[in-house]
Amino acid sequence: MSAPFSFATQTAPRTALVTGAGKRLGREIALGLAKAGWRVAVHYNSSEAEALQTAKDCLAVIDSTPALATSLPSSDPHRFIFQANLANEAATRQLLPQVVSQLGPVHAVVNSAALFEHDDVQSFSYANLAQHWATNTGAAIVLAQALHQHCQARGAQAADAVVINMLDQKLWNPNPDFLSYTLSKAALEAANTLLAQALAPQVRVVGVAPGLTLTSHMLADDKFQQLHKLSPLGRSSSAEDVVSTVVFAMHNRAITGTTLLVDGGQHLMKFERDFSLM
Repeated sequence: MSAPFSFATQTAPRTALVTGAGKRLGREIALGLAKAGWRVAVHYNSSEAEALQTAKDCLAVIDSTPALATSLPSSDPHRFIFQANLANEAATRQLLPQVVSQLGPVHAVVNSAALFEHDDVQSFSYANLAQHWATNTGAAIVLAQALHQHCQARGAQAADAVVINMLDQKLWNPNPDFLSYTLSKAALEAANTLLAQALAPQVRVVGVAPGLTLTSHMLADDKFQQLHKLSPLGRSSSAEDVVSTVVFAMHNRAITGTTLLVDGGQHLMKFERDFSLM
């Protein structure tokens, strides 16, 4: 029986690309991975200042942890930020090779960046659907493809790399709000299975589906707190819950082609509207 993966026994730094890591949950995932011993490539589209701060904070985690500082030496944070408009296929295809060129071998991609704009069946348009599918579905598939090609080029062993696709509990608890967003995430959830089949054995593919985790401009703080409690467990997911699940999925080499729901059971309850419109 092979020994479980451990950062204590790794011989070289392992790098993860996290998309949309300048803000919100993407930033929390990047910081969580840094604490778990990963070197993080921080992707952003327009949030350069926020991405740079995330990179600085990830490097600070390494500097403050002696065991990590020896194996993951810190550097200029500008080396760890990478800009790309994920709605642009050419820019997306260049992203992972740029990370490899700058930081060396990449072992994981976390597809956290997402377009989340409201539409419904009355306001639906081809254009809105295309934008959501390009950013939320197409980019994730292209980056998974690029990681697999990278693994093949460097002769990676089985289960050496992993793709984490951030999904949404509303796929298991549907309502007609945010129609194009929901369709794009449903397609990505289906792609978990197809990618896991196609990219094995080198690359695993795992979905992580949070519930209501962070507030937004659409929700007042008191309303968020009220909605956050609407679950069988009396609370939905926290950022810490989601991050720990991502880290677990990245380290467990026996998981692929499935989705981990982290929502306090919200997917078991029926909501007629999206949280932001309740």
